[in-house]
Amino acid sequence: MNLPNDSKSKPRPRRWLGWLRDIALVILVVAVVQWWQSRDLVRDQAPPLVGLALDGSAVTLSETPAPVLVYFWADWCPVCRFAEDGIARLAERHSVITVATSSGTPDHVRRYLNDQGLDFPVVTDQAGVIARRWGVFGVPAAFIVDADGAIRHASRGYSSEIGLWLRLWWAGLTA
Repeated sequence: MNLPNDSKSKPRPRRWLGWLRDIALVILVVAVVQWWQSRDLVRDQAPPLVGLALDGSAVTLSETPAPVLVYFWADWCPVCRFAEDGIARLAERHSVITVATSSGTPDHVRRYLNDQGLDFPVVTDQAGVIARRWGVFGVPAAFIVDADGAIRHASRGYSSEIGLWLRLWWAGLTA
């Protein structure tokens, strides 16, 4: 007795449609998590950012060539440690201001940077005053600020070097 072949009677969905669905779901989940983490960050106009760099020079956001990456980090943050080499490479070619929040005294931050072999501009924010002004309640947090002082991108959590570079490029292109 011949039974009908079930594989011929019911078309099977193509494997790539399943992959496409899975990829779309992952992208959606990542986007929702990113939005949730970044919901408290300042949008629109960048708050003032004025401080002293570790070398004693004055750092002012309004006088830094745009677009500029403003990056909040802490020495105790494992995600920040994972991203710090990428931030250092970006600082070699782009305007970057980093804010070491809740990381101790300028001497402590300087020793940390020396121990890690890092060299990028740092403003210390021991008490978290600058961080609160920017709506940063967790690190790392990244902001791309254009020439008009408008925040073009804000995120909290890990951001890849290439992702930040593309955002800087886009902010400079559309300025």
